[in-house]
Order: sequence, then C-alpha cells, then structure tokens
Amino acid sequence: MADITLHKDNDNSTTEINNRFIDEYMTDANGEFVKIYLYLLRCMNSPDCSFSISRAADKFNHTEKDIQRALKYWEKMNLLQLEYTQDNSIAGIYFLDSETVSKEDDSVPLKKTSAAVQKRTYTADELKSFREKEEVQELIFVAESYLARPLTYTDSQKLLFWYDSLSFSVDLIVYLMEYCIAGGHSSLHYMDKVAMNWKAEQIQTVEQAKRSSQAHSQLHYAVIKALGIQGRSLIPAEFAFIDKWNRDYGFGQDMITEACSRTILAIHQPSFEYTDRILTSWKRQNIHTPADIRKADEAFQASKTAERTRIASSRSMTAKAAAPNRFNSFPQRTYNMEQLEAKLLNTTS
Repeated sequence: MADITLHKDNDNSTTEINNRFIDEYMTDANGEFVKIYLYLLRCMNSPDCSFSISRAADKFNHTEKDIQRALKYWEKMNLLQLEYTQDNSIAGIYFLDSETVSKEDDSVPLKKTSAAVQKRTYTADELKSFREKEEVQELIFVAESYLARPLTYTDSQKLLFWYDSLSFSVDLIVYLMEYCIAGGHSSLHYMDKVAMNWKAEQIQTVEQAKRSSQAHSQLHYAVIKALGIQGRSLIPAEFAFIDKWNRDYGFGQDMITEACSRTILAIHQPSFEYTDRILTSWKRQNIHTPADIRKADEAFQASKTAERTRIASSRSMTAKAAAPNRFNSFPQRTYNMEQLEAKLLNTTS
C-alpha cells in the first residue's frame, strides 16, 4: 500500500507521550493498539521515517486489517483523524492535540431514528463542487475561524455530510458549531453526534435547534433541583442518563422529576442509578403518565393490603388450631392405682 502522510497540531521534534494519554487512554486500550499509536508518534517525529499500512503490518507481524482497526480505534478516541482518497484508501493521518481533545466527545448518546442516515465518502469532484458554492465558502471561513486551523479532508467530508445527507442549511451548521463550542466541545466528532441527534429530532432550522437546546437545559435544571444537587455541575454520564430517559424512553420532565423525588424519599440521597431503575421499571410496565403512576400506586397498595389481610387471617387460623380444649384447660390428676388399692384394703380391714 502507498505511503501515508503524517501531520499534527504541534511542532515537537521529539517523541513525547502526553501524561493524559497514559492516564486516560492507554489503560482502556488494547495493548497492540497502544503499540501502533506509539509507533505512529515515532514516525511522526523522525524525518527519515515513512509510514504505510503494509510496513506497519510487517513490523508488528499483524495483518493490514489489524493496523486499520488500530487506526480507527484512535480516531474514535479523537486522537487521530484519518484522511481518505477517492477509492476510500487511507491517504493521511492527522494527529490531534490530546490537550484539546476530550473523552466527553463520546458521551453523547445517539437517538434512534426510523430513517437511518448512511454515511458516505464524497468524491473529490463532489467536494470541489461543494466548495464552489458561495454560501459554503462562507461556512468554511467560519469553521476554520472557530477551529483555529485549516479544514482537513476529513473535516470537509463532515461538513458536506451535514449539508448534503442531513440537509442542514449553512445557518444551521454554523449554529451547530457555535452551540458545541460554547459548551466546551470543539471536536467535529462531537458535533457530528449532535448533528445526528438533531436529524433524529427532525430539527431543520436554527429556531428549532434553539428551542430543543433550551428544553434540554430546562430538563437538566429540573433534575438537578429534584435530586437536590448543589455546588456542582452534572458530569457526562449523568447527562447521558437524562438523555436516555428523555430521548430513548420518551419520558417528559414531569415523569423524570417524579422518579427523582421518589429516589430521594427512598434512599435520602441523589442517585442517577436508582432513578434509572425506577424509570426503567415504569417503561417496562408501560407507565408513561402521572395518571398511570397513580393507578400503579393504587394497585400496589391494594396488593399490600390484600397480603396483610391474608397474613393476618393465616395467623388467626394458626392460633385457633393451637388453642387448648376447654375440657383440658384444668390440670389433670394422676393416680397410683396400687396405692389406692392398698389404702382401700386397709380401710376395709
């Protein structure tokens, strides 16, 4: 296979391993994937080193597919961006600065949609035609300004995907980037997940996106208040729980906050896991409204009352069966017949 161009965000000439890579990424990764990543770093920082899939496979005694899996894993972790040729072969590997990449980029749960959008790789001619549009040129300028770097081939593929496959307007794409960056997420990988969720929610305008964002913000605040959380913000895993309850389960704010309130009453402390068990149980029982909750509560109380009555009745019957007969309630006398007979004979004589 052809040589692959390696390029990165910084100009370091030594092979450095960022502590964040060791602390956050290395421990969860396959050991072979780690070796491939370190080898890439070594090649990046050696002027006489060239990289190709086939040479890497030979060096580590792997198949070319093994090398490609490793590269795609690190791309998923947002440490790399893979760039492709028209025939979908890897042409370049762009190293992202791990200091500016967050593992939270993978914390955005994707909402299921009945009309799945298939991702595709656009040809060079399609990209060229895309870039020739006047409104797209403005979009590219804004994107490069926000990202503080020129767009890569992979970046352009994502923009075209949002524009063409998701049918987003330029204004909506610009707002998408503004919304994500304002939330501290400058990764296009994160933006891509948000875009897919907006598509699933049938969001097509900036106003719809703003209303959706505001609704989610209100829901997050309501959960924080219902669970009595103070002095901190929600962490990504907690946001994921809320999105699961709202988007996947279809529960509204009233149902979610009711589950939160029941969590506090039950265990006297905030627990997203406990609240999740409540809402999962409600979904399994087809409980979707406050009225459904009241019916379920009434049925539960009736069941408890019936059980208490059954237990009381059982105990009563057991007590009656164990009660002594009234004829046996007095102490019974015992007689020594030989003594009585001797006494009788003595009396007679």
